[in-house]
Amino acid sequence: MLRYSTGKVVAVLVLTMLGFLFAAPSLFTPAQRDAFIASVPSWIPRALVPHQGIVLGLDLQGGSHVVLEVDTNDLLRTQLNLLRDDVRAILRDERVTAQGGIVVQPRGVQIRIPDGEARNKVLPRLRELSQPIGNPLLGQAGASTIDITADADGLIRLTLSDAGINDRVRRAVDQAIEVLRRRVDALGTTEPNIQREGADRVQVQVPGLQDPQRLKEILGRTAKLEFRFVSETGSGDVENIPSQEIPGQTFPVERQQAVDGADLVDAQPSFDSQTGRPIVNFRFNMRGAQRFGQATTENVGRLMAIVLDNEVISAPRIQTPITGGSGMISGSFTVEQANNLAILLRAGALPAKLTIVEERTVGPGLGQDSIEAGKAAVAVSTVFVVLFMFATYGLFGLIANIALVVHVVFIFALMSLLGATLTLPGIAGIVLTIGTAVDSNVLIYERMREESRAGRSLITALEAGFNRAFATIIDSNSTMLIAALILFFLGSGPVRGFAVVFILGILTTVITAVTMTRMMVALWYRLARPKRLPF
Repeated sequence: MLRYSTGKVVAVLVLTMLGFLFAAPSLFTPAQRDAFIASVPSWIPRALVPHQGIVLGLDLQGGSHVVLEVDTNDLLRTQLNLLRDDVRAILRDERVTAQGGIVVQPRGVQIRIPDGEARNKVLPRLRELSQPIGNPLLGQAGASTIDITADADGLIRLTLSDAGINDRVRRAVDQAIEVLRRRVDALGTTEPNIQREGADRVQVQVPGLQDPQRLKEILGRTAKLEFRFVSETGSGDVENIPSQEIPGQTFPVERQQAVDGADLVDAQPSFDSQTGRPIVNFRFNMRGAQRFGQATTENVGRLMAIVLDNEVISAPRIQTPITGGSGMISGSFTVEQANNLAILLRAGALPAKLTIVEERTVGPGLGQDSIEAGKAAVAVSTVFVVLFMFATYGLFGLIANIALVVHVVFIFALMSLLGATLTLPGIAGIVLTIGTAVDSNVLIYERMREESRAGRSLITALEAGFNRAFATIIDSNSTMLIAALILFFLGSGPVRGFAVVFILGILTTVITAVTMTRMMVALWYRLARPKRLPF
């Protein structure tokens, strides 16, 4: 059991070398890292060249922190205006006049149609305005966005439901997050953190950016969405716009826009009732519906490019005139792609006013102090663990310490490869994993000691130490992994920063504490031919 094939030995050595190689850039300055990358021959794939160091979080390198809140009242006003326009369009299409006109209420609109026949014509169309809440692609279905009631005297009320308002706020936050992420990414910053905070707030953290005023200006901008036709001849007043979906591909798009993306009010993923494939349904306001209907009527058969931030995200072909103010985008979409495209379409403009409710700047000096304190904690914990293992297990303690060093190197290498952000709680995770990583070695060595005291031969004691302790090691690390995963998926901010490092530490434990330790013990046995354990 202590014999290893040459292939396994070479694999472990190569893996260890790669770990040190990919962890090394974290020790370089940006200039040194760029010089190293430039010196690598071009025939070596870039994926195999260590070019990325560990990304430091806001608490370690400083930066700007902003919390924005969706103005629910502004969002409600927008929804009421849209509802009023939709009701007016339905009355006009059905040639029905509401007695007293359309009256806007605090939470909806109401109309009075005493004529029963006219009321029966309008009601089915009005009920189409109430959409079920949920994502059809995920099998979700719930309450409706609008509650519709009709009295015997002809009074019809359309009221925005609480569930509908909450759902619209939720989707507004999702849309705002997507828009803000695109704006912040334009700064070229490293690993900005943009996430939901509560029901109606967005937290934006930009490490390395020390100018909060510039960040506020960026966040106040609106993503520009345009609907423009693809030129059939490729000549004239056109420009080549790159495709977001296919790198390297461009579309010759006419400079004149057919419809402004600001007129898009909604986009939701769904399924095509005929083919069953994922699609995206979109809807314009009244002005956009008129312009879109005219443009599609006059250009049936042409490709219409959906341009977001000067990138073509989709270019569907117009099959028939789209005059109802809504349309469908179909293609070779997966469920995830349909969801993403719907979010991108909704991200054309901020859905409501965003107000800054909190802002602060973390100075780089404070971050440097945290780094130095973290380094000291890692150094002190490492020294004490190394001394304890060497004093308790002698040569085998030295083997465990070598595996521990490789274990920490693997954590840094994986964080560099995955682009994970190292935060101050992440440093605490490294300190903790240094202590827990040697637990597996302790279990193995103590099992060897028990077998040796029971009168077993040395080779039997060695094999039993690894084989019988392995199940215990897997069980203990599995329970810690479950706890770490729960922290990652349910936690946020500092908790997730700690969980990321701890998860990586647990995953590398089996490789370093079992496989690598076992290989070094096997090498010691074959070279020294000992008669008893060295502890």
